[in-house]
Amino acid sequence: MSRLAPSPSLSTPVFVTGLGLVTALGSSVPETWERLLLGQSGLTPQQPFREFPPLPLGMVEGAIVPLADLLQRAVAEAVRDAQVPLPDSNCGVVIGSSRGFQAQWEVLAKDYLTQDTPPQDWLNTLPAMASRGVAQCLGSRGPVLAPMAACATGLWAIFQGAELIRRGQCQRVIVGAGENPITPLSLAGFDRLGALASTGCYPFSPRREGLALGAGAAILVLESAQSLAQRPQIQPYGCILGTGLSADAYHLTAPDPQQMGSRLAIERCLRHSGLKPEDIHYVHAHGTGTHLNDAHEAALIQQCLSHLPPISSTKGATGHTLGTSGAIGAILSLLALHHQQIPPNVGLLGEPIYPHVVAHSRPASVKNALCMSFGFGGQNAVLALGLPPDLDG
Repeated sequence: MSRLAPSPSLSTPVFVTGLGLVTALGSSVPETWERLLLGQSGLTPQQPFREFPPLPLGMVEGAIVPLADLLQRAVAEAVRDAQVPLPDSNCGVVIGSSRGFQAQWEVLAKDYLTQDTPPQDWLNTLPAMASRGVAQCLGSRGPVLAPMAACATGLWAIFQGAELIRRGQCQRVIVGAGENPITPLSLAGFDRLGALASTGCYPFSPRREGLALGAGAAILVLESAQSLAQRPQIQPYGCILGTGLSADAYHLTAPDPQQMGSRLAIERCLRHSGLKPEDIHYVHAHGTGTHLNDAHEAALIQQCLSHLPPISSTKGATGHTLGTSGAIGAILSLLALHHQQIPPNVGLLGEPIYPHVVAHSRPASVKNALCMSFGFGGQNAVLALGLPPDLDG
């Protein structure tokens, strides 16, 4: 067998049957999608911490919502959407987060340093506890995983969940990510990097000024064909076609200017999905609004997808949710497939640096989409999504 031939496990279809979403743009999938199509943004000037000046932030309902609450709300919506019977003892759970319970740790550390108060209940703030908490709510005794791969975390979670199904470990897996990165430490870190926007997030704009942090949670219900056959009333949003993963091995925060790792991720994704570059009809770009990322990504797409498909980043609407951003992008890509509507690149100022950035939502024939995430440390993930077979006709 050729080393480029797809693995037999990749031929097993994995369907997405439920979606749950909590973002600064909306507290549910329908609300977020409706506001996004209108070109609205959930970023507003906020000053949650007196140590920092007002900044454009994507806060959920204008507040700092704990990670566990964000996930609980998104999981509840996704499970309800997929009509999953609970408890579901055989369901797998893969929930990632790049920051985990950092917000709580910062509070615990401050209390300890200023009041000499010993940390209480700290075991429940360990990184894997978010995934464990979701499994406990579902009554699941299946595999529980908690990936952490910077901004690529959400796509890693989807990949790992799809692999559990393809390898016969589970018939259903709850996947996704949650993030509450609006904390003093996160703001200070990005500020020192010179990566924070001061007025707003403007992906792929020549006048882009940096990223704007946002909170959120995104959950998908993945199912095998066997599981779906037992519930014929469920109409899937789409299929997980394949994933490409790589590392730059270049720099802690900057992308590789030679694009070796990110290009490899796209090539692997296309190969594993059985797709050609021209089969891609839409790209949900990482599009952070920083000078380095957007220039890198625009050049990368033009190099790997020479037919120049339409692209958009939705971080101008939701903010950059770090580890959750890939899962949010996957949900919005699935909605683009489901509704045959491409969402806009909110926050576009001036002539974009890529020729086909979608300024306003528009109907389009979309059968296959790519979702991209590029994280610190050169962690690259690209996910291919397609219409379910019975809708692709």
